[in-house]
Formats: sequence, structure tokens, C-alpha cells
Amino acid sequence: MSFFTYILRCADGTYYTGFTDDLDKRVAEHHSGARPEYTTERRPVELKWSESFDTLAKAEAREREIKTWGRRKKEALIAGDRSQLMQVAAPSAKPSPHMEEDRAPAPPPIIVLVRPQLGANIGKAARAMLNFGLTELRLVAPRDGWPNPDAGPSSAGADIVLANAQVYETLAEAVADCAHVFATTVRKRGVTMPVVTPEEAAREIRAEPGRSAIVFGPERSGLETEDVALSRTIITVPVNPEFGSLNLAQAVILCAYEWSKSVTLAQPTLTDLLPPAPQVELEAMIVQLETMLEAAGYFFPAHRTVATKLTLRTMLTKPAWNHLEVRTLRGVLAALANPRQRD
Repeated sequence: MSFFTYILRCADGTYYTGFTDDLDKRVAEHHSGARPEYTTERRPVELKWSESFDTLAKAEAREREIKTWGRRKKEALIAGDRSQLMQVAAPSAKPSPHMEEDRAPAPPPIIVLVRPQLGANIGKAARAMLNFGLTELRLVAPRDGWPNPDAGPSSAGADIVLANAQVYETLAEAVADCAHVFATTVRKRGVTMPVVTPEEAAREIRAEPGRSAIVFGPERSGLETEDVALSRTIITVPVNPEFGSLNLAQAVILCAYEWSKSVTLAQPTLTDLLPPAPQVELEAMIVQLETMLEAAGYFFPAHRTVATKLTLRTMLTKPAWNHLEVRTLRGVLAALANPRQRD
């Protein structure tokens, strides 16, 4: 099975990078608007480049790499111009403000909670932030004041986020030093501006210089029109239209997670798997089972014996048993062959 990383050129001249296990189907979905992606409002789209891989992980890694590239580098890749690609990728003696790849990494986004109502929800939002490496929290006119004793227990140890939280009277003051402000809302509220998903917002935050802020409204009513008007882009999460209710921490964690894809975070500890058992152990188990089945008269009629044994062997070699599993199953077979009562 093959997996693909691909680049589409959108109707507005921008590029979209993705990965999939079915390239033709995925491109057709972009063409039809069936996928709630960046391309939905930028159709028609055109497939400009693709590369195949033998694993999904490799295709995803390639996609994430290309998403950090600037326009010139992507176009060099599309054109197949290796010399130009290397030239664009090489460090420039004099950094150009127009080349995305020459810039230092964009700083992490600031999370801004506007008029949050419950201290517990602020704590849960802080926990969601720190899970994915965000630490800068700004609060605009929290209803119950700040600090709030209910925030600590709900943060589950995200004390650094709460301790450094800054409080502002207005949203305008809270985002005054930010070049890019994203408002999270389920509706445009009469304000005309670009609407993106959390994934697309994260991509823009990583690509643009300057501070970025992601703004969340009060738990009960969300952001007011005046709050949304202070932003430059709206973030809307594609959700079930029959049940679109997200709580504050859920909304924060969606945006924080998408941003975190560009940084290195520790994976949960994995249990090391034992290597497959040596063939000699597997053969002994198969022989043991066949001997028991022969004694039980399983192989009947005789002319089917070879085919039946082949089927059994295929079944038993599929799982790649490790030596502990082989030993356990052989113990089971031995117990079946020599049953005994235990007190």
C-alpha cells in the first residue's frame, strides 16, 4: 500500500499541502468541497506535486516538513528544479524578509480568555495549554476577579500558566502587542473576515512573524461582535451541526494541539515489545499442536491433511509471536493434552 504527500494550487494562488492513502479520492474531495479544509473556499484546485511513501508516518512527516517552507521553495519543488530548491533552502548571507524559511521560528501564540466566568474553567484552560507547550495566558475582565482559588485545583499542576497570567480591562489592551489576532467563534456575527480551522490557523501562526493571540469568549455566550471585530481572522471548529457545543477547555485544547504539531513534545512512554520468537520455538509449537490434533482425529479426511496443516501454519505464523507468547500457548496445549484436577 502506498501513501502520498501532495501539494495543491488553489484558485487564489496559494498552496495547500496534505497527505493521504488515496490520492485520487482525496484530490476529488478537494475539488468537490467535500472536505472542510483550507481549500473549500479556494476552489477550483489543481494537483501540482505528489510523492509516494511506503508508510503513513513518512508521508505525514514529509507533509509537516513542506508546510514549514516558503512559497519559493514549494514552487522549486513543484518545478523539479533541484538547483533552485537547494539555493532557496541554503542559508542566505543577508536574510530576506520575504522568505519564510529565512525567518526565526514564530513565537508560541498567546491564549486570551475574554470575561471568563468560572475560576475552574480558567484552570482547565491552563491545563490544556500546558499539555501542548503553551504558557502565556491573558485574562480580560474575569467575572470573579483574579487570582481565583478555584483555578488551581482544576489546572492539575499547570501552576506556571496561572502564576504568570496577566489581567487586562479590555481585549484591545490584551492584544495590543500582537500582530495576528484570531477570534474563536461558531458564527461570523456580521463581521466579514477570513474563516479558518484550528489547523489552518496554526499554519498561519507558524508562517508569520510577530506575536499571535487566540481569543476565546465567555463560557455562556462566546465573543461579542465588538470582540470579534478586533481580530483579523476567525477560527471555527468543524463540529456536528446537530450538537456544536464545546466547553472553554475543549476549544483551547483543539487550538493548542494543532499548534503543537510544529514543535517537539515528549511522546507518552511506550512499553518495549519483545522481538518475535525464533523460528525453532515456533516450529516446536506447531508440531506440538499437530501431534495433539492427530491424536484427536482432527485431520480427516486424510487427503485434506496437507492443506489443513498449511492453513494452521499460516494462522499461527501471522501474529509474529514472541517467545513468552509461544511458551504460554504451548503451556495451554500441554494442559489440554494432560488434564488434571487442581485443589
